[in-house]
Amino acid sequence: MDTANLFRLDGRVALVTGGSRGIGRMIAAGFLAQGAKVYVSSRKAAACEEAAAELGEGCIALPQDVSTVDGCRALAAALAEREARLDILVNNAGAAWGAPFEEFPESGWDKVMDLNVKSPFFLTQALHAPLTAAAAAGRPAKVINIASIDGMRLNRWETYSYHASKSALIYLTKRMAARLVTDGINVTAIAPGAFASEMNRAARDHGDAVAQSIPARRIGVDEDMAGAAIYLASRAGDYVIGETIAVDGGLVHASMGSSIDA
Repeated sequence: MDTANLFRLDGRVALVTGGSRGIGRMIAAGFLAQGAKVYVSSRKAAACEEAAAELGEGCIALPQDVSTVDGCRALAAALAEREARLDILVNNAGAAWGAPFEEFPESGWDKVMDLNVKSPFFLTQALHAPLTAAAAAGRPAKVINIASIDGMRLNRWETYSYHASKSALIYLTKRMAARLVTDGINVTAIAPGAFASEMNRAARDHGDAVAQSIPARRIGVDEDMAGAAIYLASRAGDYVIGETIAVDGGLVHASMGSSIDA
């Protein structure tokens, strides 16, 4: 049994959408630390370039808005100009929207569903050729979708399209996995819990209070997210297919409280 390089990503090429901040940046940093070459993408070019510079050697900015199918195809084309293959795709770009039931707008529904469900599918479709090119006997290519524990449980907020989108992404992961495994591409997902980010401002600004409802009694830190993503991306996770891993301090699977406590 060779475990010395079980979690290494040397020589592998990764693309992380929404990689300029938050969970995407945590994952990008983890991949870089394990030897991968990482492209980070986000819709704001300046933020993307700044993140790549801060993350350092091996990290390359590839800004693009992937909220449309055309945007997904444009990102795939931009990557194709630089790389013949893609070993790891992380579909992390996402959006949330909250509003009372009586006032919830169509724009808040469409924006979230398009970016959180439609884009992961069509970006993976657009990158199918380089992912297939990376797949080799004994070393599958990887697609990791970033879902949320809100796709597994309710929270107290009226985020109707967000809940629906993340539930859909978890099942889409299974459907994509069943098809793409035949091409040597493993599809999995991570469902983050409370991590400090622009999207999860409660965890960012009130971490100690949020931690009280989490069995582990703390919010997630960068290493928690990076570790899960490295596991799935590396040889260590090669036999995990179609699974969604909750990285949440036990909130979904080890909580004795109400499903909407946090």
